[in-house]
Amino acid sequence: MNRKKLIWQLPFLAILIIGTIIILKKQAPFRTDEGFVFGTVYKVTYQYEENLKNEIESELKKVDNSLSPFNKNSVITHINHNEDVMPDSLFVHVFNLAHQVSEHTNGAFDITVAPLVNAWGFGFKKAIEPDSATVDSLRQFIGYRKVALTDGRITKDDERIMLDCSAIAKGFGVDVVAHLLEKKGIKNYMVDIGGEVVVRGKNPKMNAWRIGINKPIDDSLSVNQELQTILEISNVGMATSGNYRNFYYKGGKKYAHTIDPRTGYPVQHSILSSTVLAKDCASADAYATAFMVMGLDSAKAFCEAHPDLDAYFICSGEGDKYDTYFTEGMKKYIVKQ
Repeated sequence: MNRKKLIWQLPFLAILIIGTIIILKKQAPFRTDEGFVFGTVYKVTYQYEENLKNEIESELKKVDNSLSPFNKNSVITHINHNEDVMPDSLFVHVFNLAHQVSEHTNGAFDITVAPLVNAWGFGFKKAIEPDSATVDSLRQFIGYRKVALTDGRITKDDERIMLDCSAIAKGFGVDVVAHLLEKKGIKNYMVDIGGEVVVRGKNPKMNAWRIGINKPIDDSLSVNQELQTILEISNVGMATSGNYRNFYYKGGKKYAHTIDPRTGYPVQHSILSSTVLAKDCASADAYATAFMVMGLDSAKAFCEAHPDLDAYFICSGEGDKYDTYFTEGMKKYIVKQ
């Protein structure tokens, strides 16, 4: 009886299997587009019938035209030159988000830090090798509360104030491309600009996306890609800030690119690398930088008070060893430690 029933069901099982194969074959393929933007490389992997590289690069160009201080015709360049310009919607969004993060972190994140970043040799102007007197002088026109968006335009307390959105613009660029893919109805994708990432849905193997966190090895040329850990994530933005690739030595002393806007000097904390997961990549980017400025104890306390953020910190340990700290919420993402 059971055998007869099984034989009767076999044609239906065969039809189901064949139908499943046909449906899978009809699914859109995964595509990968790559290029160069914001002084780094981008890589976008997405499941869609059409190639979107031209549209992706068009969106990235809009971000560059709004927020790049290296672009002579960008909105931020005009603002830094005190020219009368109406900021576009991209600039307004980033400016407001940056102000919010600055408030939350008591000024550890501050887009008016540009003159100090330039002075220390990490910005868009030639370094001036600052001494303490120069640092004190520059700090007079550093401070996120000294600049505002008023009636659609940027107003400054001092015309020497300059803006630098480098610590948030890459993450925002990732969000802009992700928004483009969302508008297309794309459910499975990864957008990566220089290590700042947004992932949604599944990877080409129909699993969660796996993203590595590099070991913080002194590597200004980005040649060493040895991984400290691997995260398995989806539907989040991720950004990493670190001092192990952007630095220089002078007089036997190492100068890192993260400048504390509250002191005017490069940070000397134990954190070598700060990785943050957030609902969007721009926020993750900004908080990753803020945590580098704040130091481990303050960053840990902040994360405990803001469970919507997850973080993974790599710190200098004894000798050549590293110490790590990660939030409770980060544990579920770690697949290799």
